[in-house]
Amino acid sequence: MQQAPKRTKIISTLGPSTSDLASIKGLIQAGVSLVRLNFSHGKAQDHIDRANLVRQAASELGVQVAILADLQGPKIRVSRFKNKKVILKKGQEFILDADLGVDEGDETQVGIDYKALPRDVKSGDLLLLDDGRLEFTVNAVEGNQIICTVDVGGELSNNKGINKQGGGLSAEALTDKDKEDLKTAVQLDADYIAISFPRTAQDMEYARSLVEAENSDAKLVAKIERAEAIEVIDDIIKASDAVMVARGDLGVEIGDAELPAAQKHIIQRARALDKAVITATQMMESMIHNSIPTRAEVFDVANAVLDGTDAVMLSAETATGEHPIGVVQAMTRICRGAERQRSTQISGHRVECFFHRVDEAIAMSAMYAANHMDIKAIVALTESGHTPLLMSRIRSGIPIYALSRNKKTLRQVCLYRGVYPLEFANANYQFDTASVEAIALLKQQGILKSGDKILMTGGDIAGTGHTNLMKILTV
Repeated sequence: MQQAPKRTKIISTLGPSTSDLASIKGLIQAGVSLVRLNFSHGKAQDHIDRANLVRQAASELGVQVAILADLQGPKIRVSRFKNKKVILKKGQEFILDADLGVDEGDETQVGIDYKALPRDVKSGDLLLLDDGRLEFTVNAVEGNQIICTVDVGGELSNNKGINKQGGGLSAEALTDKDKEDLKTAVQLDADYIAISFPRTAQDMEYARSLVEAENSDAKLVAKIERAEAIEVIDDIIKASDAVMVARGDLGVEIGDAELPAAQKHIIQRARALDKAVITATQMMESMIHNSIPTRAEVFDVANAVLDGTDAVMLSAETATGEHPIGVVQAMTRICRGAERQRSTQISGHRVECFFHRVDEAIAMSAMYAANHMDIKAIVALTESGHTPLLMSRIRSGIPIYALSRNKKTLRQVCLYRGVYPLEFANANYQFDTASVEAIALLKQQGILKSGDKILMTGGDIAGTGHTNLMKILTV
């Protein structure tokens, strides 16, 4: 019998360190279930080529791997300096000038790519640059110039980001570049598309309308990066298929001290609203260069797992790092260690709720029964993947196998905690017939043996997308 796989999923960002078939295969074998294509870097063809390699690697390894296309969004940045960088000193005056030429920055001023910034700030506002490494206080706004005092100085180089503490920037969530990149994401058949910096549910609804206009069934991930998004988090979660706790920009906007509680709150609300959630940014940052993680990074990943995140994400660690395979192996070990804790396997989720949908009632009943019996595996015959998603909201140590004929569904369930996809051509089977075929497949995969008890869900006619049956069976 094979070892049960880890329940928490790992997302790996591809980049120069992981752009060949062997590297991508290594990532998957080390524990990666989804790969991220970061549209903040590279050209459209780079992402298409990497997506093709991911599909090839998954096919050769006989596994399902999802692709997450991450749109850049309105990242607000300084322009460039004549000498590429400057050193700013505490107490000096420095000007952010929307009218300054792109390459005209010096020790006294620099241009900005977001021309509306002077309208979004006022005297007394705190601006944070380069992920909070530098801090400016706004003294005055004169026309298109923002006149600041440097509170925390240091090196400022080309194209570094700008955040306003407390939020309040009016930039649209989807830029013209994002709209073109979205078309590329659809072209390469991305399973998930991440929307950067949404402020409201309407931002996500607009993104969905663009995806639907391209005749795509990609699911949408809302990246929670703005302070104002926290205030309407339930609405944004409901308008999305998943959310990402994007701790870089979010931490800058709300402050580091507020970030841990915000992460826990977002994870809790996403699970309560039956949506998937990803925890991201600097999880194993030291392993860009080092061969082992720091103890703080071990605790960070483990705490996200204990909080109930569906997935943990690696960025530069696998895109440009020196140990891309090693960092995934380390993260896999940490996830497994955290998952051995009893608290990750028990849940009182929604025990007091009234259910309005049949599939939701079946999913909740199945998990309650499985957690109170000696059940080896939960098997969901699924068309859309919705029933396994609902099941995965319940903390359990029992693996959930999503069996489907729909290849996009098989890849999309790769994000859900504790859910594992298996291709199953169950069209036009009666449920009882499908049960026999499904058990045979799981035995063939080494997942089940004679005498094991399983819990299976599906529809009267499998493949119709309407889960209304549950059975407990002995292999």
